[in-house]
Amino acid sequence: MSEETYEIQDALEKDMAREAPMEPDEAPAEDGGVAALELKPALEAVLMVVDEPATEEHLSKVLGRRRRDISDALRELADEYDRQRRGFELRLVAEGWRFYTRAEYAEAVENFVLDGQQARLTQAALETLAVVAYRQPVSRSRVSAVRGVNCDGVMRTLLQRGLVEEAGAEPETGAILYRTTHYFLERLGLRGLDELPELAPFLPEAEAVEGDSQEGMPSFDVDDSGDEVLDRTQTDH
Repeated sequence: MSEETYEIQDALEKDMAREAPMEPDEAPAEDGGVAALELKPALEAVLMVVDEPATEEHLSKVLGRRRRDISDALRELADEYDRQRRGFELRLVAEGWRFYTRAEYAEAVENFVLDGQQARLTQAALETLAVVAYRQPVSRSRVSAVRGVNCDGVMRTLLQRGLVEEAGAEPETGAILYRTTHYFLERLGLRGLDELPELAPFLPEAEAVEGDSQEGMPSFDVDDSGDEVLDRTQTDH
């Protein structure tokens, strides 16, 4: 948000405050209240306990400060952590702010949390998640068609982990559609889907695709609803 936008917003807030009668629960904070706390430490204390990224608007209401002050303080804290090379960083993800482990120390945290246990997604799950991310909203049968194998089990795993969610039904067939969640953005460190990398650099050359196009083609059946359904002998392992 630009400086000019902040100035306009502040002016509007002041005009509204002068015109509107003040309700009891809108009274300014007394000395010793939340609004009297030092802003940066207060933000750190709140962000230490959030379960998901906190928006600037929410933090402004909680701490009784102007959104502009909240935004400036958050960015100053993020810069301070970067300069000091702290083991954590403050990032703006999925329209909110949250602490994250700095990338170079991720292995130490992984060893502590997992303690030898594997909690990574399988290759099949990663491929399925990628199809959903780039084709959303999309039905299971469409995802299966892209991957060439039945993905029902993998989709259940992604749903259970909160990485995808239902997004209505396909008008033509009535099939359930799926999309990625805010948790997906959070885990990938993205502000929005527009930050997903372009696919072109990762696609195979045209000659390679043509060479493989006649081999290993999946077989499809068409069910009563018109959905393409993969041969049930083809499943993820």
